[in-house]
Amino acid sequence: MIVLDMTVVNIALPSIARGLHFSAANLSWVLNAYALTFGGLLLLGGRAGDILGRRRVFMAGLALFTGASLAGGLATTGPWLLAARAVQGIGGAIASPAVLAMIISNFPGERERTRALGIFTAVAMGGASLGLVLGGVITEWVSWRWVLFINVPIGLAVLASAPRLLAESPRQPGRFDITGALTSTTGMSALVYAFIRAASNGWGDRLTQGAFAAAAILLVCFVVNESRSPHPITPLHLFADAGRAGSYVARLLLVAGMFGMFFFLTQFVQEVLGFSPLQAGFAFVPMTGALFAVSRSAPRLIPRFGAKPLMMAGLVPVVTGMSWLAHISPATSYLPGILGPMLLLGAGMGLTFVPLTVASLHNVRSEDSGAAASMINVTQQVGGALGLAILVTVFGHATRAAMRHPITGDGPVAQARQVLTHGMASSFTVAAIFDVCALMVIMVTIRLRQAPAALSRHGEPAADYDR
Repeated sequence: MIVLDMTVVNIALPSIARGLHFSAANLSWVLNAYALTFGGLLLLGGRAGDILGRRRVFMAGLALFTGASLAGGLATTGPWLLAARAVQGIGGAIASPAVLAMIISNFPGERERTRALGIFTAVAMGGASLGLVLGGVITEWVSWRWVLFINVPIGLAVLASAPRLLAESPRQPGRFDITGALTSTTGMSALVYAFIRAASNGWGDRLTQGAFAAAAILLVCFVVNESRSPHPITPLHLFADAGRAGSYVARLLLVAGMFGMFFFLTQFVQEVLGFSPLQAGFAFVPMTGALFAVSRSAPRLIPRFGAKPLMMAGLVPVVTGMSWLAHISPATSYLPGILGPMLLLGAGMGLTFVPLTVASLHNVRSEDSGAAASMINVTQQVGGALGLAILVTVFGHATRAAMRHPITGDGPVAQARQVLTHGMASSFTVAAIFDVCALMVIMVTIRLRQAPAALSRHGEPAADYDR
């Protein structure tokens, strides 16, 4: 539900703009208000779960998220909706880190934990693509308001069942690192805002440059504070393991390309291929199916082949699929020009993200599990926001360049499509570069060795980092 909210609104944006009279520039904040608060407060949410109890914090965050969803669906003005989306992001930031932390504590065995992480990854990554399907169905058949209302019954059901199904974690001693929370939240928010601002106003804009400068200062202050604080919200020793740090960087790069892919393909199938919102949503079903199927099989493959080989094998179809999309043009059809790359991307991401999550949480101490889990979510949300802003900036520069050299002899509609697809192809090219960089990071930093036949004395797969 939380991950789904990052994409479910995409297809509904035109209807929201008409219903609440958003301008083209302000409409982007329907997505950004959620992403900024989500990415900025994840670290504090992870620390809150360690100190106050993860089930308690999970339920509090989910209650806030559910209430904000109801308020957003009832919005009658633009500022009302934006405020509700920001509060949704706060609730998601509080609840989301507790999910992974509870998986770690409730599944102590390596084999059971790997299976649980496989299910989690399938749901989380599938939620992003399923959001496009549900967005199209709900927008065309009911109303854009139900894109937000749909969270209410799900949230209430989870809140009712959580006390019976989830064990409370022991509270960890410590205090809230307020300085760390403020500097990390404002620093990451300033960084995300700077890229978003650059996408619309250019790199020479004074406010863009000021936001980058503020982000740099705040994030440096955050690192200095964390190195000195007795109870940091992000223990810096999490990054002492090169493999774990590399897994965070690789995830950021992969998600950066993935969110851009969703954003531009949604527009392509509607504006170039002429799909309705419903058809556009269902166009992503094959990708979702491939992702779910491969994600469920990945935990069984890790003990046999090892985590690192699976990550590298999964990234090959991801790079291939994104490179295929980089050749998109007005003549590209859904079969095979879109379906083929989507199947490759779905299968590749399903194979990559499960072992990548395992690498991110490997050998994490119990008292650091909340912080480690929150870092996974931080890299996903910040990677998605920053990656989308960068790709939108690339798209803008490419389309402006194409408009200066129009193709003669074609009508205005054909020229507009040519300009649009040229910008998208350029963005997909950069996204493919992100994926290649992720592959290189994994090859260099992650050294996870696992003997397929070797079992520990507890009957679990033997795995360790080769430092």
